[in-house]
Amino acid sequence: MTPGGARNDTWPPAVGFLYPGHSAEDDYPRLEALLGCAARLPVVHTDIGEDAHRVDALLEMGSAERLAAGVAGLKRRGARAVVWACTSGSFVFGWDGAHAQVRALGEASRLPASSTSFAFVHAVRALRVARVTVAATYPEDVAAHFTSFLEAAGAEVVAMRGSGVVTAAEVATWGREDVLALARAGDHPDAEAVLIPDTALHTAAWLPELEAAVGKPVLTANQVTVWEGLRLLGRSVTGPALGALSA
Repeated sequence: MTPGGARNDTWPPAVGFLYPGHSAEDDYPRLEALLGCAARLPVVHTDIGEDAHRVDALLEMGSAERLAAGVAGLKRRGARAVVWACTSGSFVFGWDGAHAQVRALGEASRLPASSTSFAFVHAVRALRVARVTVAATYPEDVAAHFTSFLEAAGAEVVAMRGSGVVTAAEVATWGREDVLALARAGDHPDAEAVLIPDTALHTAAWLPELEAAVGKPVLTANQVTVWEGLRLLGRSVTGPALGALSA
């Protein structure tokens, strides 16, 4: 809606992303270009607070007040749905808490809302895989919260690997070889898909390579976040842009 209440019919439609701080947000314009005219993907940066993959800092980063502060900026850019583009800042609230977080975001924005953690759950279900492995940049205690979240959603996590990286700033420096190595190291022969959380990690440029490296679907945080936004808009894409999710 426009400020005066009239419907904003700008085409293509926009899904807005609330992104904490500045790390790998350039994945979003890259994915927008790969998607062609499927959707616009505006990003508004939220206050990250303390940059730390630590539960107390992540709970504060994902607070309702911090997220609500970014909503007006997205609506000014015509967003018809909103996604909290942060995995750790959603799954640390637990299954019920993450639902409450999304409800609060929906109420603040009056738009369909979701988060990266639920994007992973919905993507796993869309691929119809039951057994997954987690290859995380986080310390293992934080990665364990993601494992618990996935298990609450009904997924079987056959293996989990944490990399011990404490800050999003450090994760943002990882390049192609680092990301490919993470996928390979986190793979497991019993897993049907490899999940790589953390929206601070650049992955958009290497999605086909990641899947080729392990020979199975690879779901990464910014990839599934964009896919979730399209899902909220009732849109889908076909082709290599989002890997197995757009096959």
